[in-house]
Amino acid sequence: MCVGMAAKVVGVKDGMAVIDASGARREVSAELIENLEPGEFVMVHAGTAIARITEDDQSETEHILELL
Repeated sequence: MCVGMAAKVVGVKDGMAVIDASGARREVSAELIENLEPGEFVMVHAGTAIARITEDDQSETEHILELL
């Protein structure tokens, strides 16, 4: 099973994004998402931001992971 991680974008530069996922920051590829901006939320899989999501999506994902 593959699991994506919801995260907030805190910075974008040269096709890479710094994300914050529940307090953990890491750098991921942002090549698949056009015009990504800090403050937006993304779904991350295998070191790549694969989709732009809403803040509600992020909150729901975080809640579900807490239940696990």
